[in-house]
Amino acid sequence: MDSSKSEYSKYFGKINGILMYKDFVKHWDDVETFQARPDDIVIATYPRSGTTWVSEIVYMIYKDGDVEKCKEDVIFNRIPFLECRKEELMNGVKQLKQMASPRLVKTHLLADILPASFWENNCKMIYVCRNAKDVAVSFYYFFLMVTGHPDPGTFEQFVEKFMDGQVPYGSWYKHVNSWWEKRNNPRVLFLFYEDFKEDIRREVIKVIQFLGRKPSEELVDKIIQHTSFQEMKNNPSTNYTTLPDEIMNQKVSPFIRKGITGDWKNHFTVALNEKFDIHYEQQMKGSTLKLKTEI
Repeated sequence: MDSSKSEYSKYFGKINGILMYKDFVKHWDDVETFQARPDDIVIATYPRSGTTWVSEIVYMIYKDGDVEKCKEDVIFNRIPFLECRKEELMNGVKQLKQMASPRLVKTHLLADILPASFWENNCKMIYVCRNAKDVAVSFYYFFLMVTGHPDPGTFEQFVEKFMDGQVPYGSWYKHVNSWWEKRNNPRVLFLFYEDFKEDIRREVIKVIQFLGRKPSEELVDKIIQHTSFQEMKNNPSTNYTTLPDEIMNQKVSPFIRKGITGDWKNHFTVALNEKFDIHYEQQMKGSTLKLKTEI
């Protein structure tokens, strides 16, 4: 059953015209006025674009490859989700305020609505971009397994919403382009999920160097091993299995699901794919951003 507009509006509000979870909107002032510190590292993505994977890679770098330190707590405590707010259960701003520096900050915000203090403090930022079709597939399963979402309807109905930007964080096209425009800023590292899948070693070295560290072979090997798909999927500190079924029902779909490029081929019909391609061309007209949809 398709979720009606009224049902949808029960779950979401808007920030600057961008669809966002109601609780996030309610406490938006706390996010907007958030005070960054110069040594904060921002990890930004559109949802379902490899956020947890790259976050764990960055955390490993900061802990010099110490796997035990990475398993001391769940990832959403180690790298708080800036704008996340769910009553008193989750509060990214509060968590970050209480943290010692250097802080690692997770966000799904567009570059233009990221709190100004991050730009003013010249913080380093890592943005990870994933091709739109695989994002749509992953987002659909995420919608199904997170209980705080309305019914997404069929996959095709969800893709229509995705194309129209009627999903949390709005238009994928606007999101990736907002960050793509910042790619020449020396404090911004723009990365591609597909590049990580293609050559993890090369990309890990890129991140290490961007963070001003030395990429020793031992460190790179440890990171690749610890952040492999199977390790992440089986690791309670990264796979979100510590959250109760009432929040995330992993019996419906695991949080870390497939982690591949090209899964969209198993979901898009020929007709839907053609429709998506035409829409994509229109939305990305004038953008120099190019993504791989298969490897």
